[in-house]
Amino acid sequence: MARVSKRRHPHLEPHSPLGQFMEEHLEWLLINNYSQDTADHARWSIADFIRWAEQRGIEHPMEVTRPILESYQRYLYYYRKTNGQPLTFRTQHSRLTPVRRWFRWLVRNNHILHNPASDLDLPRMEKRLPRTIFSAEEVERVLLVPDIGTPVGLRDRAMLETFYSTGVRRTELIHLKLYDVDRERATLTIRQGKGKKDRMIPIGERALAWVEKYLREARPPLAVEPDDATLFLTQYGEPFHPDAMSNLARNYIAQANLGKSGSCHTFRHTMATLMLEGGADIRYIQQMLGHADLSTTEIYTHVAIRKLQQIHAATHPGAKLENQKPEGTSDNGHGEEEKAALLAALEAEDEEED
Repeated sequence: MARVSKRRHPHLEPHSPLGQFMEEHLEWLLINNYSQDTADHARWSIADFIRWAEQRGIEHPMEVTRPILESYQRYLYYYRKTNGQPLTFRTQHSRLTPVRRWFRWLVRNNHILHNPASDLDLPRMEKRLPRTIFSAEEVERVLLVPDIGTPVGLRDRAMLETFYSTGVRRTELIHLKLYDVDRERATLTIRQGKGKKDRMIPIGERALAWVEKYLREARPPLAVEPDDATLFLTQYGEPFHPDAMSNLARNYIAQANLGKSGSCHTFRHTMATLMLEGGADIRYIQQMLGHADLSTTEIYTHVAIRKLQQIHAATHPGAKLENQKPEGTSDNGHGEEEKAALLAALEAEDEEED
């Protein structure tokens, strides 16, 4: 049977038909080339639903109805974490999506006759801005923290430089191999990134120089046989665990005393924002980040605030301490149609909010 990791949640023995069908579904995901992360997340989400259902005497998928699923959805809505906070709507959506896919699979494989989740309305996803974005100066302060006089510190500097230069995801950096770094072309090849997609992206001269220094001076004493060609190795000569990588980045950011928290993804957000503020076309940033949909990348247009501040200061009559009238403007009624259209649009927006 295909392996499905169980490291992210308490063990659930598949005693009931619900548990047995979950195991079959997880195997099907891997056989059909879904990622291990997708299978792990599905196990966590479906097992949570199974535990909830079995506490209510439900042990077979045929006993699950749409009202039962709606009751579980209400349970997620009212659930409170140990800190008293509710689950975000994004988390609720993330928990329900694998359950809905599981019931679709159950129908297609004739384990149940009807799909009770077919018309289940998922929570609307919030459109949130990144929590933390560093300035270029703040990033430089973080990069200076590692002690480059040690193999581990040199490795860490090379990893942080790579995060900042390329915006790769945590797991993408962990899975980099020696042959994925093309020094002549100054590129990285990301293999089987999110969505099982390969992509080639540039890496800056400075980051590449630190990676080369790491390869010459730090990786040889860290490597142990058999060497699987993983680029960045732990002190035990092994690939990083994702949690260990997050803790490493988080600790360096804390040591920089920026007054901000962050982790690996913060470098990704920062790279995209600074490139956009520097004039990069959003489609190039989309390619760098490996986003399938441009709308995912467009979030960075909302955090690239500097250009908007410049336009605001140059065009808004109340933006300055001294109330100055923009040059070339007059009160002759020019632009009244545009202003009327804008006001109409704002009024329509207000009605939608109400």
